[in-house]
Amino acid sequence: MSTTNATNAIGLIGIGIMGTGMASRLLSTSIAGTPTRPLVIYNRTPSKCTHLQTTFPDSTIIIKETAREVVESTSVCFSMLSTPEAAQIVFQGDDGVLAGVSGGKAIVDCATLAEVDMKNMSEAVTKAGGRFLEAPVSGSKAPAANGSLIFLCAGDKSLFEEVVGDGSLNAMGKSNHFLSEQVGYGTRAKLVVNSLMGTMVAAYSESLTLTEKVGLDPSTMIQIISEGAITSPVYGLKGPKMVVGDHSPNFPLKHAHKDMDLAVKMAGEAGVEFKVNGRAEEVFRSAREDEDLGVSDEDFSAVVEKIRKGSEGMEQRKK
Repeated sequence: MSTTNATNAIGLIGIGIMGTGMASRLLSTSIAGTPTRPLVIYNRTPSKCTHLQTTFPDSTIIIKETAREVVESTSVCFSMLSTPEAAQIVFQGDDGVLAGVSGGKAIVDCATLAEVDMKNMSEAVTKAGGRFLEAPVSGSKAPAANGSLIFLCAGDKSLFEEVVGDGSLNAMGKSNHFLSEQVGYGTRAKLVVNSLMGTMVAAYSESLTLTEKVGLDPSTMIQIISEGAITSPVYGLKGPKMVVGDHSPNFPLKHAHKDMDLAVKMAGEAGVEFKVNGRAEEVFRSAREDEDLGVSDEDFSAVVEKIRKGSEGMEQRKK
């Protein structure tokens, strides 16, 4: 484990499902005219950092023992933490992100949090003399690994232009959008996207279950759907796996539900009728809380198992 500071290095905090893919893109893509730049990383589970070093033995990867050290060692640090709770733990404290922020430091937060949490982080970073960019991403494990994430940004526009100009965002994503200088707009956009995605998958799960129950071939129906006006990449990706019950996590169901719950609350605060999305959130909540089913940590496509289970219950009651 190295303790040497890296010149021109990029910081990345959070080497999970998404952070691993993002790290691989930063390590394998030319940024700012440099074939590869050193990457300074921290993760609460250190083994994920050492695994990354093993995967990229020819790259300069510097593992730090605290989030504070990553921020202190870099001018721009990306953060990708899975939940508001994880963000709270890693940002706060003597060795947290905020402890490392000083004049000239920049934090780009790519997680999906509650809007108030993102605003609080921005205010704390700015108060400490740093710059802050809200940059939640649309995309899951595969897009993170192949560099096709969509960044939804708000906050410090000069920082946005910097990470676009040096190629960092382009290394990790296929597009980026600057929505406002007011932090919170990135989160709002992400919640709109994810609530719609979850609602689509819930509806698709019901249709797939109906397909199976009335004796239609699900593979044929997936093909038919792909050929019509309702085609969607998420159907094409998730459909075949749902048929065989393969829910290896790309985007865990518990995280999908977290975003849908936040979206329902946002709609309520905005005075928007959100009945369809709200019902889908209830289905995801039921799947997440079903301990016998045990799909909370599985991919969000596993919501189909809750719908299948409910359908089996209806059959039993009819008998």
